[in-house]
Formats: sequence, structure tokens, C-alpha cells
Amino acid sequence: MMPLTTAVAKTLNSAAILDVCSHCWKFRAQTWCRWRLQGKRYYSFLPDDVKSVRSVVNPDISKIRNIGIMAHIDAGKTTTTERMLYYSGYTRSLGDVDDGDTVTDFMVQERERGITIQSAAVTFDWKDHRINLIDTPGHVDFTLEVERALRVLDGAVAVFDASAGVEAQTLTVWRQADKHHVPRICFLNKMDKPGASLRDSVESIKKKLKANPVIVQMPIGRGKGFTGLVDLITSQRMTWHQSDGDGRVFETKPLDSSDDPEFLRNARDARSNLIEQVADLDDEFAELLLGEFGDNFDAVPPGKLQQAIRRVTLSQKGVPVLCGSALKNKGVQPLLDGVTAYLPAPSERHHDMLRWYNDDLCALAFKVVHNKQRGPLVFVRIYSGTMKTQSAVYNINRNNTERMSRLLVPFADQHVEIPSLMAGNIALAVGLKQTVTGDTIVASKASASAAAHRALGDDKQPADSDEKPRRLILAGVEVPDPVFFCTIEPPTMSKQTDLEHALTCLQREDPSLKVKTDPDSGQTILCGMGELHIEIIHDRIRREYGINTYLGPLQVAYRETVLQPASSTDTLDRTLGDRRHVVTVSLEVSPQEDAVSHVAFGEGVGDQLATEIKDAVQNGIHSAYLQGPLLGFPVQGVSTAVQAVSVQSGTSMAMVSACVSRCMLKAMKQAGGQVLEPLMSLEIAMVESHLSAVLGDLAQRRGSVRDIQSRLDSKVVLASVPLAETMGYSTVLRTLTSGSATFSLQLDSYAAMSTEQQRTLINKMAGLL
Repeated sequence: MMPLTTAVAKTLNSAAILDVCSHCWKFRAQTWCRWRLQGKRYYSFLPDDVKSVRSVVNPDISKIRNIGIMAHIDAGKTTTTERMLYYSGYTRSLGDVDDGDTVTDFMVQERERGITIQSAAVTFDWKDHRINLIDTPGHVDFTLEVERALRVLDGAVAVFDASAGVEAQTLTVWRQADKHHVPRICFLNKMDKPGASLRDSVESIKKKLKANPVIVQMPIGRGKGFTGLVDLITSQRMTWHQSDGDGRVFETKPLDSSDDPEFLRNARDARSNLIEQVADLDDEFAELLLGEFGDNFDAVPPGKLQQAIRRVTLSQKGVPVLCGSALKNKGVQPLLDGVTAYLPAPSERHHDMLRWYNDDLCALAFKVVHNKQRGPLVFVRIYSGTMKTQSAVYNINRNNTERMSRLLVPFADQHVEIPSLMAGNIALAVGLKQTVTGDTIVASKASASAAAHRALGDDKQPADSDEKPRRLILAGVEVPDPVFFCTIEPPTMSKQTDLEHALTCLQREDPSLKVKTDPDSGQTILCGMGELHIEIIHDRIRREYGINTYLGPLQVAYRETVLQPASSTDTLDRTLGDRRHVVTVSLEVSPQEDAVSHVAFGEGVGDQLATEIKDAVQNGIHSAYLQGPLLGFPVQGVSTAVQAVSVQSGTSMAMVSACVSRCMLKAMKQAGGQVLEPLMSLEIAMVESHLSAVLGDLAQRRGSVRDIQSRLDSKVVLASVPLAETMGYSTVLRTLTSGSATFSLQLDSYAAMSTEQQRTLINKMAGLL
């Protein structure tokens, strides 16, 4: 057998090879060589150097990890994901967000803007573990992508910019993870930046996230001098040398007396603090310390300490903190080890309703994408049982059966077909044309009925019953209310049908996008999560569906309320055909502090009314709440008390509802209308020299500054500003700060407009301005 260096030399032009090194090593069963060519270092892999998704290990459920990468904008989520794929052997080269060649940012819009817009799933293996990873967006306009990813994940990696600590969107995604009780670990990225600080980042995690950070690594060097890290569990230092290039190879050695004395002392103090902190959080570890290692806590075995940290993480009493620099290829392999060591397997996450399905299939559809060749692709998380191709499945939410033609393992926009997949995994199903985000999928209707029998403890319930206890359905995804509105029109009426089809497909993919038709003008209205969200939708319609649509002015979702109590009585007397409908209603509306609108029946009124009349009255009131008296926006903060209802025999319930709505509108006009405008919580980070210009612009936008904070060399302005004043703000801010500032917007609350502003708005809506 010829030597490997000779084999490599024969594959190249031998005249061009100046020096072939004999230094070869094996990495994850892939042997590769390093040689120098014309004074530069090159890397060459053998032909089967890149793994296929088909080779992903299919281990026991205890070795599966379903994780998400979540963070603020530009914290390094996609770069970290790219390094994970490279070091696990699934990509040939290191992609770069700025170059637009990363695996998970595959949309044209993502590569043009350098941001993540859609969450992307990839599957790979690391040290006998199967990792299903979802890279999520960091922009607030696409927060639904994070929400539905966290709904189906078992663990998460929160990535932080070590020079900034906790930022605005970090808070949002952290709260989302809290809501779904997702255990997580923290990765302090960008430790090579000049202002990076482990201490400051950890303090911000404690203060802003109210979390309990457990430091398991400490950096070696600061800023450009960052060369590696110390594993406090094993007391080993890991060093990446500049000559190693892509970061695959790093040096690991135990801390010893040859190290700098101060550095050694800091590392030992940090390990002692770690042991004490874990002992405070985990009783089992505390008993072990006091029992076997009472004389010397430092003698505790690394394995025992790691097990204790895992228990702390799974119980969400603490979050392990790791550090590194993904862009500089440092610290990502230990992060992958942390994912497998600390985050839970699917079997360690408790879902109470699964016990009723036994080993039958139960899965949740959490995302839909449209593929031009394959049609709708439905992302599903399998909670129990096995999903197989060419099998019929039953959708409990839609009460229908569909046939799944193919099953795919996701790898960003490239997918690999497989015959079946077991519980604990994430897959793509082809052929489910009616399924949408949040639907529960089971093996059959009989399986759903059997689960219902077990849940209700009633074996006599008929198998074909339509009874579907809510607890048999997996909790879906909460979709936030839209805050931006605009009109959209096709270039010609012949394209109207194509536009409707495109919007239907996009709505199915993105539940946060709402489409409605204005009843007065007949225009199609897009409702989205922000300016960028609408812009991306518009661009996708143009690129993917070939329709050059026109967007009208973005409209703001105002609300209305009343200023004072008012009573009204109305009578409807109408004859339709041979039936006479007579209804008389008396009611009172009044303002209330809370944003929710309430309905109450006066003393004795509710008891005297038949159930169907009572329902018709409530329907009429809620219909009136949908359209306020001033501008027709939804009404909030109004309490309605029904004082009397008189209905003549033979009157239809539709007439009752119509009379109540008319009476409500009359009462709200008498009570005096007030327009409420949405206030956005705005956070702007900039250098201090731009502070005065930014504050002056905020004052012109009717913004109110809540706080100005210092963050290393930057100033952070926390303010509230009306949504109507934020149109095009990103462009203005870039101009004011020479492109150096970043900002994030989030809906905060609704506030009453001033009399002058309200009058201006009413005139504008009436076309008088």
C-alpha cells in the first residue's frame, strides 16, 4: 500500500508541489494531509471527506439532542452553526455571513442582507449523538420563527456578544424560552473583540435575565490576545494556535505549575467557586461533597461535577456559561460537547398527554414551507411512535386524514429521503396538503379515539366520536398580533388570482402574516410584524412568484376607546317576508383601565334571557368592538353593561345581534371617542458622539426617553416612540450615525393620542390633508 503522502502527490501536478509534509493525522475517521504549495498552506481532503446526511447516526433516543440557536441580531448565531457543521464533518469549507455562502442562510434575501429571516433546520452527528439544530432569526420582525422553534425544541444555546452582554432581542428570546420551559446553555461569543468581558457579560445575565449563570469555562487572554479557554470541570487548558487556520486542531493539556502563577490561581479560584455554586443548587452533589470529599473539595472527579451541572441545567436552576469566538474558530468543539453533556434528550422532557398514545404516532407540525418541485413541506416534531413514508396520518385539528408520500431529513435547503423516523426527531413530511402550523398529527382516527378513551377513562365512548379533548392536542404556536399594515395591488387585474395564490402560500408558511380585504375599498391589506417583514414578503412575491406588486402606504394598527360613561336604547322593528322582527335593547358603555373589553348583564337580566338570545347579544357587542365610532379601528378598554333586552316572538337571532351592535355604536358615539396609538419600546446602541443627534431626532418623532445607559464604549438609549413615527427609521438612523448604530423595536403598549394629533389623524383618514 503506497504512503498517503505519495497518493496525495499523484493527484496533483507534481511540478507544482514544493514540499509535501509527512505530518498527517486522523480526525473523526477522516484522514487528511497538510502540505505547502508555493509558500502557502493548503488543505486537501480525501474524496469522501464531507459526510452525507444519510450517514447521520441513528442512536437511542437518549443520545438525540433537539436544540435551537437563539440570540440578538449579529451575536453570531449563523456563524456558530456554520462552525458546528464544519467541525462535525458535514461541510467542506467554512461559510461566512458576509460572503453570503452559509448553509442555513440560503434565501436570496438572507444572503443579500446578511441576516437570518427564516429558521433553518440541519441534522448532523457529534460523538455518537444525533443533533437536530434550528438556527433562528434575531430580528424582532421574525420573532414568530423563534417562538415556533422553541415550541418543539428540548434545549437551546443562547449566543451573546461578549462585548455587549444581554441586548434587547436577547431578553425577548429568553422570555420565549422561559415560557416553554426550555433548558439552555450560554455561549459568550466574540471573545476576541476589544471590549469582550466574561465578568460583565455574566453580570448582565444575572441582572437582566434574572438567571443563575454557572461559569464552566474561562478565557485565556482578552481581545486580540484571546487564544483559548480553560475547562474548569477538568482543569485543562485548550489552546488554538494561529497556524492551525480553520481551528479543527487545538492543544489540550492539564493546568500545571509551569503556567503563570496568577493565571493558575484565578483558574483554581474559579473552579472552587463553580463547585460551591453547584453544591448550593444540587442537593445530591452537596451530599457527595460533604460525604466523600469533605476534606478536599477540589478532589471531586470531573465526571461527578459534570453530572451535577447537567442536573442543574435540566431543572433550570442554573445555566452553564461557555465562551469562545466562532468567527475565529475557537471554542466551538467544546460548545458541541456542552450541548451533548448538559442539554436534555427528548426522553428527559415531560409531556403529560403522550402517555395516552402509548407507542402510537403523535407529532406536531410546527412549520410549513413551499417547494416548487415537492409542493408543501411540513416540518414535524415526532413525540411518540414512528413516522413512515407512504402512510396515512390523521390530523386532529382539521379532522381529516392525509397520505404522507415521502419523509425527509432536513439539511437547510437540501433534504435527504428516508423510509422512517422514530420518536424524538425532527423531519419533513411531503404530501400533507391541509396541515398547517400548530396541528397535531397521529397515526389514525382510531388511535386518537383510543387515546381519548384512556384520557377520559370511558371505554364505552364510541370509536367514531368527534369528541376531541383539548388535552389530546399538542399545544400549538402563539401568533403575535400584527403591528404594520399596508395595501398590496397586482400590476394588472389578470394577475389578481396569481397574487391571491402567492399570499395563500406565504400565509401558510408564515402565520404572523395576515391578509384581509378592506370592505369599503376592496383593497387587499397586508398585516405584518414590521417594516422589514413586509419588505421581505414583497420581495419574495416578486422573486418567487414573478409578480411585480405595488405596496401602498404602511398603515398603523390604531385602537379606539371611550372617554366617559354613556347609555343608549335602540329598537329595531323590521318585517322580512311574512315575519316581523322586533328587538329593544338598553345598555351602558364606560371606560376602564384594563385593555380588555368586558360584557356584563344587569341584575336579573342575564337570568331571564334564553341562552340563544344571550349569545346573540354578546355576539352583537363583540361585533361592535371590532369597529370603533371614530375611525373604525378595534375598540379596547370598554366595559358594557346590558340593562334590558326585549325580543318579540319569532325574531331571528341575527336581528338581535344587529340591534345590539347599532345600540353599541350609538352609545360609544355619545361617550366620546378616543384614538389609541401603539407605542414601541425602542433600544438604540451607538457611540457617544452620535448621542445628541439621535436624541434630537427622537424628540421630533414624539419619543420619550426612559433611560440612557453606558455599555463599555457605547451609549444605549431606551425610549418609547409612537409606531407611526418609526416609518423609515432604520434609514434615518444609519444616516445620523454613519451606519454605526443598531436598534430594535418592540410593541410596548397603546396610549391615548393628544387632541391635536387625533384631529390631524382623523382629517388625514378622511382625505382632508
